[in-house]
Amino acid sequence: MRIIHSPRHALHDGGMELHRGALVPCFEMPARVDHILAAVARAGWRVEPPREYPDAVLAGVHDADYLAFLRGAYAQWRAEGREGFMLPGAFPARGLRRDRVPTGLHARLGYYAFDAGSPIVAGTWQAAQAAAHCALTAADLVAAGERSAYALCRPPGHHAGRGMFGGYCFLNNAALAAQRLRDAGLARVAILDVDYHHGNGTQDIFWQRDDVPFVSIHGDPDTEYPFYLGHADERGAGAGDGCNHNFPLPRGTDWTRYAATLEQALERIAGHAPQALVVSLGVDIFEGDPISQFKLQAADFPRLGARIAALGLPTVLVQEGGYAVAEIGDNVAAVLAAFD
Repeated sequence: MRIIHSPRHALHDGGMELHRGALVPCFEMPARVDHILAAVARAGWRVEPPREYPDAVLAGVHDADYLAFLRGAYAQWRAEGREGFMLPGAFPARGLRRDRVPTGLHARLGYYAFDAGSPIVAGTWQAAQAAAHCALTAADLVAAGERSAYALCRPPGHHAGRGMFGGYCFLNNAALAAQRLRDAGLARVAILDVDYHHGNGTQDIFWQRDDVPFVSIHGDPDTEYPFYLGHADERGAGAGDGCNHNFPLPRGTDWTRYAATLEQALERIAGHAPQALVVSLGVDIFEGDPISQFKLQAADFPRLGARIAALGLPTVLVQEGGYAVAEIGDNVAAVLAAFD
């Protein structure tokens, strides 16, 4: 298993999030990576640094004005005499204008964010950029002939849309990997998202495209974050009509129900005849996760990995969620072992 990781992830550290009405320390923390790296070492896999890529590559899935905001937001924050972390305090909700990008920092912060749970700190851009490079490197390895590669990305990415951040995500690593594989000449690349929370950003990016079908199994958005996307009737639009497949499941879902849904999801993927697969690997479907409500146990993760690997597709696995910190490493390694 080729594993790509950058220590620059640790630059994104600190801050608080607004979680279900309470201001709390972020569940998405650097220690998550420490436990994954420890499990990787126990498995005997070698960790490689990412290659470097120009920021122009990021524009393959993100708007230029959004990238410029992320690059410069914290420097502007400091220039205004502020310290600590940045969180938005207002958003352009229904009835407010979204056709005009504001000039003031606080207004732009709310314009590009969709929640108050994703603080920007001094090293956020550098960490997000490094995570993107990890995903791009893994995609390049698979495009060059590797059967699989794992991008240990932090911060995660699947909630980041073409021009928005939230859900701890700033750059959409899975989308960047899929676009990189497309740019390498693969005609169709599927994305399977198994994170507990719907990958609204990935859906946003590929909503009108038929070359990157998106399939997601996740908690029911009627009660689970990100709430406003992820319903089963969201099928794509334009050229992408019929290429978006959501499988929302209720709280308390265990392996028996999850496995049956996984079979349906994999059938949808196979029906699109992709040449490669990108997996948004969130292990917050684990029963002990503090912000998720499925009931998969540790023994279920090898089964999950084996079933996805059985598709026989060249596969890029991209790290997303998983907030039961002590168990995250073993759960990730159990999935990866199926591809080794």
